[in-house]
Formats: sequence, C-alpha cells, structure tokens
Amino acid sequence: MPEQPFWPEGIQGAVSLTFDDALETHLDTAIPCLDDHGFHGTFYVNPGRKPTWQRDLPRWQEASRSGHEIGNHTADHPCSCNFGFRKDGYCLENLTLDELAKTIDDATETLDKEFPEQGGRRSFGYPCYQTYVGAGVNRESYVPLVAGRFPVGRGGGEWPNDPRAIDLAYTWSFAVQGDSAEDMIAYINGAIEKGWWAVVCMHGVGGQHISITTEDYTEMVGYLGQNRDRIWTGTMVEVADYIIDRRQQLAG
Repeated sequence: MPEQPFWPEGIQGAVSLTFDDALETHLDTAIPCLDDHGFHGTFYVNPGRKPTWQRDLPRWQEASRSGHEIGNHTADHPCSCNFGFRKDGYCLENLTLDELAKTIDDATETLDKEFPEQGGRRSFGYPCYQTYVGAGVNRESYVPLVAGRFPVGRGGGEWPNDPRAIDLAYTWSFAVQGDSAEDMIAYINGAIEKGWWAVVCMHGVGGQHISITTEDYTEMVGYLGQNRDRIWTGTMVEVADYIIDRRQQLAG
C-alpha cells in the first residue's frame, strides 16, 4: 500500500523562518519583508534581557498581532560556560534543571502577559542550540522540560526534519552564518525534495550579530513567495501543530 501524503494537497514540504535574540534588524528589515510577501516568521526573544526591550516592545506586540510568532528563548539565554559570555558563573554547566526551568517559565510569564493574542501557544528556541545543564556525570538534558511545556522546540542540526520521525521537542535547523541566498535556497529545496520540513535560523539581517545581507535575505524570501503553491512557509508552532494532528490521523 503506498504511503499516504503527509502535507496538504499540492504542498511538497514546509519551511519555517526563525530569528534569534530580538534584534532591531528583525523589526526594521526581516518583518517588513515577510509582511510584503504575506508570510509570518518565528522570533525567539528573551523578554527584559536587553536594555532595548521596553523601547521595542510595542513593535513586537504589533508583529504578534499581525501573525508573527513570538517564541520563548528563556529570560536569561544560558549557554555553555565555555563561551565565556558571562562572568558571574551563570552558564549551563553550573545550572540545575530547576534553575533552567525558572528562566523558561519567567519568559513564559512575560510573554503571556505582553502577547495575549498567542493564547500561550508558542514554540521554544534553545539558546546556542544546547540542551543540557551540569557537567560530566552530573550532566542532564533539559529537553524533557521543553517537551512538557511547548509543542515544539527548535535546536540545531545539519539535516532538515522528516515530519514523520523528528522529535518535535528538539527539531533541527540550518544555522545561517553569513550564508548566501543560494545556500539557503539550496537547503530549503533539499528538504522539499524529500517532502520534509526545513527550519532556517537567522540572527542579524543587514547588520548586527551573525548577520546575513539584506539582499540575500530578500532574495530567499522572494523565492519562497514565488513557490508558495508548493512550499508552505509557516511559523514553527503552526507547522508543528499540523504535524501533530497529521501524525494522529495517519496513526488511525
């Protein structure tokens, strides 16, 4: 018996465009370009962490009301101590699961208050794509914390996501670091040819941290616009919700 199609009729695969760290270039460049093409992105924020958060909050609220997903990236953005990002010892190898849960839940509390239109339904983005606390024999995964709180978590990985097989608590993504439009489009097409889900992770767009050029970003989004009849561009939580429902349907 042939395998039943997974995606809606005519759709060959899906893509989600995700953005980390609530950068100004997301508001100034990334979101307007998505709006021009009728697309919505997923923006992983650390509410209150940056001094610009309150200043930019009305613009993030406007983006949420227009359909963009504002995702949980924790309140404190904990990463490995090996990066040396912080000098106060607040880093993954020194944290407990309870402390990690607190930074997740603190962010959720703020996001629920500031973005009520989301109804508490959002995805999680792992800071630095890392999934653990502690070190050595005391190292523990915090993926179960995410699985119990969110329909989907976005991590890192060198491969797109098979919607029938991927663990939604830790989906894989293409971490864009100065890549060209051709690179991003090739990654997306590789996923679509398999009937899979491509997740693209970006930081700065046209400036700021780990930036890609505005021209490359615009070309990539434009390509998705030209192929919307066969490629579904949706937020992380939208695609995950569809996958959850479709898996249940296929399981009978």
